[in-house]
Amino acid sequence: MNLNKKDIKNLMFLILFAVVVYVGIQKADVLLVFARFLVGIAYPFLLGAAFAFVLNVPMSFLEKKLFGIAESKGKLKKLGRPLSLVMSLILVVGVVLVVILVVVPEMGQTFMSVSASVEAAIPKLQTWAVETFHDNKQIAEWIQNLEFDWNSLIGAAVDFLKNGAGNVLNSTVAMARTVVNVLMNFFIALVFAVYILLQKEKLTVQIRKVFYAFLSEKIVKKVLDVCSLSYRTFANFVTGQCLEAVILGTMFFVFMTLLRFPYAMLIGILIAFTALIPIFGAFIGCAVGTFLILVVDPMRGLAFIVLFLVLQQIEGNLIYPHVVGNSVGLPSIWVLVAVTVGGSLMGVVGMLVFIPLTSVVYALFRQTVYKKLKERKIHDI
Repeated sequence: MNLNKKDIKNLMFLILFAVVVYVGIQKADVLLVFARFLVGIAYPFLLGAAFAFVLNVPMSFLEKKLFGIAESKGKLKKLGRPLSLVMSLILVVGVVLVVILVVVPEMGQTFMSVSASVEAAIPKLQTWAVETFHDNKQIAEWIQNLEFDWNSLIGAAVDFLKNGAGNVLNSTVAMARTVVNVLMNFFIALVFAVYILLQKEKLTVQIRKVFYAFLSEKIVKKVLDVCSLSYRTFANFVTGQCLEAVILGTMFFVFMTLLRFPYAMLIGILIAFTALIPIFGAFIGCAVGTFLILVVDPMRGLAFIVLFLVLQQIEGNLIYPHVVGNSVGLPSIWVLVAVTVGGSLMGVVGMLVFIPLTSVVYALFRQTVYKKLKERKIHDI
């Protein structure tokens, strides 16, 4: 058999690949440890890239609409980008601070009053239960004999938390090390994100040069098209998700104010914040909101659940598929599939990532289908 140089080179690569796969299977545990080590090193930079992507959405909007960077020249163009970045950071930090300053204190006050409210409600609940089951003497006597030592329950809960904290954090040093690592990763990620955003055109040119240096022009064009589609899809998803969260939070605030529910502003902000988690996030806000209202008025708490179900149907069937589904170019049914699959595989992060990711795959597959149909001259389907 006569082999030319190209065949020999391909055969050598095939043998090398087979050896690498064999060694990888035999030493899977070592490779897993090494992969975790690499991920640990790259984590702050991956986090910074994610920060840069999210911040780039409001930053690009401010650059175009407020400073007109595409048309401006001179000092305005030089100042526009850092000013847009600072304003975007202030916007994101402001939203987080509003949630912390509005929601957290109210939650703290509510939990402080829970013990007194529950302790006062238990005798009333016992009286109601006795009157309800007065025909069954055994159940009525059992309910009357129930005794709740609320102080003991609180003490047991505190002891449980202390023991749990002691098991999770074996020492103060371990906790301090964890806090320092988190802060360091966050700081490195933030600096890396700022650098990316301030130098994004330069970085884009450098990446293009690397692609063209090692890949063919056809492959580079395809890769850049996919990257462009992915960026537009993810950016539109972030914009649509934020818009949907604002709409839902505003709906709850307006209807709760009109119907004179307590904590209208608090619950509206809370639901808007949790609604950033696709489809299921609002249910978290509903659970917390129901708890807050139940402490004040149990009947109002039940009415709030009914209100939530009504508004959730409107939001889930009319607003979300059109606002977020259209923003990522994905039909409503695939939005639901993406959220369900992503949530089961990766939790909350999977929900956030799988919708735009599914949209990219859907758009690429649709392009391929239409191209094949055109090649076969099939039009009327």
